Amino acid sequence: MDKLQNNKVLLAMSGGTDSSVAAILLKKRGFDIVGMTFRAYDSIREDCLQKETGCCSIDAIYEAKNLAEKLGFEHHIIDVRKQFKETVIKDFIQEYTNGFTPNPCVICNTEIKWGRMIEEANRLGCKYLATGHYAQIGTLNSRYYIKSGVDTNKDQSYFLWNIPQNNLKRTIFPLGELTKDKVREIAEKNGFSKIATKPESQEICFIPNNDYRAFLKDNVPDIMTSIGPGNYIDESGKFLGKHKGFANYTIGQRKGLDIALGYPAYVVKIDSKTNTIVLGNRESLRADKAVANSINLMKYDKIPENIEVYAKIRYNTKAVKSKIQLINNELHICFLEDVFAVTPGQSVVCYQENDLICGGIIKKQN
Repeated sequence: MDKLQNNKVLLAMSGGTDSSVAAILLKKRGFDIVGMTFRAYDSIREDCLQKETGCCSIDAIYEAKNLAEKLGFEHHIIDVRKQFKETVIKDFIQEYTNGFTPNPCVICNTEIKWGRMIEEANRLGCKYLATGHYAQIGTLNSRYYIKSGVDTNKDQSYFLWNIPQNNLKRTIFPLGELTKDKVREIAEKNGFSKIATKPESQEICFIPNNDYRAFLKDNVPDIMTSIGPGNYIDESGKFLGKHKGFANYTIGQRKGLDIALGYPAYVVKIDSKTNTIVLGNRESLRADKAVANSINLMKYDKIPENIEVYAKIRYNTKAVKSKIQLINNELHICFLEDVFAVTPGQSVVCYQENDLICGGIIKKQN
């Protein structure tokens, strides 16, 4: 490891608006920046008919490199395709083929952005690591923790709950106190009009068409074939019809069930062992409890007794007031308001106001 330099920061660059503006702001603050872009996934199909998109595309990588050249700092392109496949994609496939619904961004942040990036920061002598996430960092009693970003519409703290303390204390989020509109304005004022108007990607980077079923069929055809069709049943166990295999469905799904029951039906339970899917109505998806494992504590080194938090069970839903307890390394969450479609495999993240208390992977509803 090279000696870490106090003013040197390794910046994760995707070629998008956010990481580009992060570079502009870090340069204005006088940091010695080293840019780094990962080649994580080949998003172009073998038939060459689908153009690459997203943060892993060749265009995005060279847009990041061009920005670094214009701002006058060094830039590296690192091929992490093998590591990405063995961590993020492997977990994604395993979770779906075990009947769960994964969150690959959480795994990527842990394994790649705050895994491989820290290794590269050490190699290059960078004391700090920076990204374009909309989040902030707080400190309490020598502990570092994630705080929500100021822009509530862009806040990305939900995806960052699993960053370990040693890595978090070396992290800078230049955009945490800014809104997206302000970020675009900064890009425009600094002469980067194209960057200022770039559209945002809402897709999983290695599934550019957002069709995870097609991805599974392309990448693990033997597993998908071996799963085969299974039974739909109702909550009493009554046979309702046949489905295409449990890996093609997620908790809370309503569309694409290919079954007519005379009422709106939802997936309320997936049993991967028997390849059975339980259907019910929307009310059947309401829950007041959940259990999570793989817990990471943030603000406190242990959860205070009788603490009230706000828990989010997925990124695009509101946080609800909850009570939590850590029992035998499992987080038991009691929601004080009913939540909809608690989904094993997704992350549950708990906040105290804007401070992230802890997070984990949902194991079961109750």
